[in-house]
Amino acid sequence: MDQIRIRGGRPLEGSIRISGAKNAALPLMTASLLTGETLTLTNLPFLADITTLVQLLMQHGVHVAMRGEGAGGGHVMELSAAAITSTEAPYDLVRKMRASVLVLGPLVARCGEARVSLPGGCAIGTRPVDLHLKGLEALGAGIELAGGYIHAKAPKGLSGGHYVFPFVSVGATENLLMAASLAKGETTLVNAAREPEVVDLANCLVAMGAKIEGIGTDTITVQGVDALGAAEHRVVPDRIETGTFAMAAAATGGALELVGARLDIVASVAEALDAAGVDIAETKNGIRVSRRNGLRGVDVMTEPYPGFPTDMQAQVMALMSVAEGASMITETIFENRFMHVPELARMGANINVHNASAMVRGVARLTGAPVMATDLRASVSLVIAGLAAEGETVINRVYHIDRGYERIEEKLKGCGAEIERIGS
Repeated sequence: MDQIRIRGGRPLEGSIRISGAKNAALPLMTASLLTGETLTLTNLPFLADITTLVQLLMQHGVHVAMRGEGAGGGHVMELSAAAITSTEAPYDLVRKMRASVLVLGPLVARCGEARVSLPGGCAIGTRPVDLHLKGLEALGAGIELAGGYIHAKAPKGLSGGHYVFPFVSVGATENLLMAASLAKGETTLVNAAREPEVVDLANCLVAMGAKIEGIGTDTITVQGVDALGAAEHRVVPDRIETGTFAMAAAATGGALELVGARLDIVASVAEALDAAGVDIAETKNGIRVSRRNGLRGVDVMTEPYPGFPTDMQAQVMALMSVAEGASMITETIFENRFMHVPELARMGANINVHNASAMVRGVARLTGAPVMATDLRASVSLVIAGLAAEGETVINRVYHIDRGYERIEEKLKGCGAEIERIGS
């Protein structure tokens, strides 16, 4: 199993191109199931999760062609589902990634049925699919759970409906948005997620011929259409990768230009960094990040967009570990998402967890150590810590990083980091 070795203490200087967002790309890829024509996605990241979903979509009969970088960077993927050959998403594929459940809505909407394994993914809480299922029931689908599978049926097609999410769910909003695009009549989704990735999906569906109003708000109205068509869509830049490299620049006392990044979709992260003593400014190519003087501790609470993202919680904790003073980090989205704390503590971080909050008291310096990645975002927080630490850090189980960060060693090495991957 591969490892990543970092010799820390070197400020990051230079530029990094931000990839397309994985969390936008995955639902966009599943949208190809809604049409018999070709969906072309540009600025696509090349990641383990993308490969996993390609395997699943091909199993459903989707023809997938991927080529090298297009204009402005990123990969180009053409997906054509002229005929759905299977409406079953098997356990062996779905267990690798929770986002696989996003095939459920499109398959039921287009084919009238779907049999999808209950999903797997990062071990950061239960993250149930109840909202996906209740929402589909509101659109007229019959749902059965048996043998670890979801069996959804709508033999006469889905019908428009009204569904109020009891709490904000990005995945459920995306699934129901796709399903409602082909449902008969009008669907209203209330308390819908407003994340940029949801907006990106909605804009792509509109380009395919869907009729959607309220994009970017918490109330979305969809007028179902008989069929969707071909479209070309550019994937939104990855706001989590943007925030991660911004934290790395701040932690090492360096300065980075994040090419292709958008400041408007990382406003909450920029606000926290500004309060901590980090400058963030738009450039003609993206965003420039640099530390003013010392780092100050700031309090952070994760919230649905436009609040501070849960996928940045581990990274900001690594940064606060080397800031002056104390900071309180509160996780309100997922339980069990402080598994990186013991690993940061191995490097000298002073962190005390009580229920859903972690008190971080900054230390003068971290020290390199062997550490273990537990999930995607936790693993990259250890990279940030390793870059800021004195001495050598070796990160184990780095396959988590490969699920969400494209060529992370290359990007960091190009900015002065002493980092390498060690093969098993």
